[in-house]
Amino acid sequence: MAITSANQLELLQTAEAVAREKMIDPGLVIEAMEESLARAAKSRYGADMDIRVSIDRKTGRATFTRVRTVVEDELLENYQAEFTVEQAKQYMADPQIGDVFVEEVPPVEMGRIAAQSAKQVILQKVREAERDRQYEEFKDRAGTIINGLVKREEFGNVIVDLGGAEAVLRRNDKIGRESYRPSDRLRAYIKEVRREPRGHQIFLSRTAPEFMAELFKMEVPEIYDGIIEIKAVARDPGSRAKIAVISYDGSIDPVGACVGMRGSRVQAVVNELQGEKIDIIPWNEDQPTFLVNALQPAEVSKVVLDEEAGKIEVVVPEEQLSLAIGRRGQNVRLASQLTNLDIDIMTEAEESARRQKEFEARTNLFMETLDLDEFFAQLLVSEGFTNLEEVAYVELDELLVIDGVDEGTAEELQARARDFLEAQAKAAIDSARALGAEDSLFDFDGLTPQMVEALAKDGVKTLEDFATCADWELAGGWTTVDGQRVKDDGILEPFDVSLEEAQQLVMTARVLLGWVDPEELMPEEEAEGTEDDGEEAEA
Repeated sequence: MAITSANQLELLQTAEAVAREKMIDPGLVIEAMEESLARAAKSRYGADMDIRVSIDRKTGRATFTRVRTVVEDELLENYQAEFTVEQAKQYMADPQIGDVFVEEVPPVEMGRIAAQSAKQVILQKVREAERDRQYEEFKDRAGTIINGLVKREEFGNVIVDLGGAEAVLRRNDKIGRESYRPSDRLRAYIKEVRREPRGHQIFLSRTAPEFMAELFKMEVPEIYDGIIEIKAVARDPGSRAKIAVISYDGSIDPVGACVGMRGSRVQAVVNELQGEKIDIIPWNEDQPTFLVNALQPAEVSKVVLDEEAGKIEVVVPEEQLSLAIGRRGQNVRLASQLTNLDIDIMTEAEESARRQKEFEARTNLFMETLDLDEFFAQLLVSEGFTNLEEVAYVELDELLVIDGVDEGTAEELQARARDFLEAQAKAAIDSARALGAEDSLFDFDGLTPQMVEALAKDGVKTLEDFATCADWELAGGWTTVDGQRVKDDGILEPFDVSLEEAQQLVMTARVLLGWVDPEELMPEEEAEGTEDDGEEAEA
């Protein structure tokens, strides 16, 4: 596309043709041409000159001008594009600093090299304009499904023609070992649209859980209308998936509506996802009930939920264990993703053995610390007592409900428990002091003597030391090393201190030391309320 100044109408024709082909503003193409012609003129007249080109939008005539700016004497650097007030008086009547002098210069004929350079400038500008147009067109379509034609495959990534724009389906966003040939039709989810200096801006996915949700929205009118809502989706792309749905109309079964007559609706989604098996599950606000549904087709005997730890124990019959876990753990993994819970599955026999072991351990604890016989210790465990603190500080009436326990016996039990706990605390205090623990730790609310002892053994001996600890150092956590998850033991983990509790303790210590302003830790609404209260008090 060699452009010469002699052929003026060809400039406009070329600009219109390129703009029409790329679906961009012809003015952008003309601006690119003006820049390319200016560059060519600079190569002829001198790179230091400020040469500008203006193309008439009606006639196509290209006007070449040289621009010089009036500057102060000591700031004069470029003699080709700047001049002083005295020099400017030759061309201007009353020159002032900052004035510009524009004079027309003869147009230049571009040779082969200059024409090629101009072509590159124009193509670059056109590509930039095209990318901007694509971004503006597709930025609001992220999160929707789109159809396209496969153009080519590069290193496992599929380039897709969306009609006026190109998108990329990356290798890890394809289902299984999908392969495509040029001109194949492809349906995918627009995962992300972003600006990039080079390359593709539109990224597609066929493995995203949202892709399945959008497919169901297309196939099930009740979902599109909002009568049925998809609450959660978990996928093992190309193999199996679970989708949780709820109906806001009591007369409509959410599972049946998604399955369709003779499975027609769900089968349409399965066919699009290369035969991916889909379990449609009714969503329930009660987490244990929802988990029982999520583990289908396995039958569950019992569920024990630990809401604080975000864990859940599931007990299944022996013959249902392999079904509940699934091939390579697939069923329990998808159920965990769907419910956002850490699931521990065990058989009824394993659960019984574990409970028996816990029962024996608690029985032995009470026998050894309270000097009880086995029968009496078992009575305490059977009534739900798990540790000495519960026995020592529970209301007396809760001990009197145990068969054979009168008021005197209950008081004696509590006295023995308190004496043992006090002795334990004194021993921990003596040990911690011997290790160098200071009073600031003992006086800190939230730390028991045993905790202080554990901290001192780990080198945390002052409140300042404690305030520098990270929450995971206290409560424990996980670290990924060489792709493997490694457990980090926390100093206070044996005392069942959660990550949130550890964070609260550390922040409280920092506030006491004056390292942190307590107002910075207050939620915005509370802070605003405090300010309002202060203003009212002043009023």
